[in-house]
Amino acid sequence: MDDFDLLLALGAFALVASITPGPNNLMLMASGANFGLRRSLPHILGVALGFVAMIVLVGLGAMRAFEAWPGLRVALTWVGTAYLVWLAWKIARAAPPAPDAAPGRPMTFWQAAAFQWVNPKGWTMSLAALTLYAPGQEIAGVLLVAAAFAAVSLPATGLWTVLGTRIRRVLTRPERLRLFNRTMAVLLLGSLVPVFLH
Repeated sequence: MDDFDLLLALGAFALVASITPGPNNLMLMASGANFGLRRSLPHILGVALGFVAMIVLVGLGAMRAFEAWPGLRVALTWVGTAYLVWLAWKIARAAPPAPDAAPGRPMTFWQAAAFQWVNPKGWTMSLAALTLYAPGQEIAGVLLVAAAFAAVSLPATGLWTVLGTRIRRVLTRPERLRLFNRTMAVLLLGSLVPVFLH
């Protein structure tokens, strides 16, 4: 495989991994629906930049820890799963804001960036990308994988958030918003199924 074919394959992998439904994208769609695009921007940036930082750190060292201690990945999967179940519960129970209530708060940049470290799909994607496209874990290969994800993450996550803002127009009645949030919670839980099938 020549360099161009390798870049094309890596770009396609990064795009598919970034744009398919998963915890990040479902939470961003819910954020767009509940808070709008502008208030969700820190969340978008936290996901995109946090995931790229995770790829670099995993590629330059954390991957070796998984090789040395295989149980570490299993433990991390369970911690991430517990956190996602808790998030799904919070989303499902989110009530429409009362007219006189203070507006809720979307996820911050740092919360979204930190979430990458407990996101089972994120770990699966980063480990698969590094194994396939930077198998020797050389700095250049790791940075290339990170750059590919950096190029596609913002557009992909932004698209899900914009989709949420479009859905927001339909969610003008409290019962619709409640149903949407519960649906997002169920989909968030469903996004864990592929993690456990692997």
